[in-house]
Amino acid sequence: MKAINLFLLAAMIGVELILGIVVAPVIFYPQDLIGEGVLSRFQSGLMMSKIFTQMSFVLVVVSVLHFLFELYSFFKNTHKFQLRFSTLMLSILILLLSLVFTFYFIPTILSLQSLGENMVASSEFQSIHSASEVVIKILAMLQVFLYFLSFKYYNNSK
Repeated sequence: MKAINLFLLAAMIGVELILGIVVAPVIFYPQDLIGEGVLSRFQSGLMMSKIFTQMSFVLVVVSVLHFLFELYSFFKNTHKFQLRFSTLMLSILILLLSLVFTFYFIPTILSLQSLGENMVASSEFQSIHSASEVVIKILAMLQVFLYFLSFKYYNNSK
């Protein structure tokens, strides 16, 4: 169970990093690869929204599973209270940010995109989009921190 938990957490971190480092630049700057006139910025945004919508539900499932595992471990292993409490709190933060990203930012961005290309160019859209980027970056950092903290705990509990 520990290995599956760590695998899911690491896989989610990997997905987030690949989407941010590899996929987003290719989708938003296709002219660098193919030339001009491939996709507009608005069309690229629609594609990324679809990708992040699908990723966000996987994110919530992994976050819920990890939270449940940490909750179970917290009550099962009370001898390591401080470390278990830290990992439990991190998993709660990750779950909350996952829910906010999935059920606030994604629907808000999609509804603003549905109003057209002019709305996407607005300062309102830009501020919501920037906030969602900050949330996903914080989420990824917390997951990395939780991964290494959990890994430390698992190695010390043998």
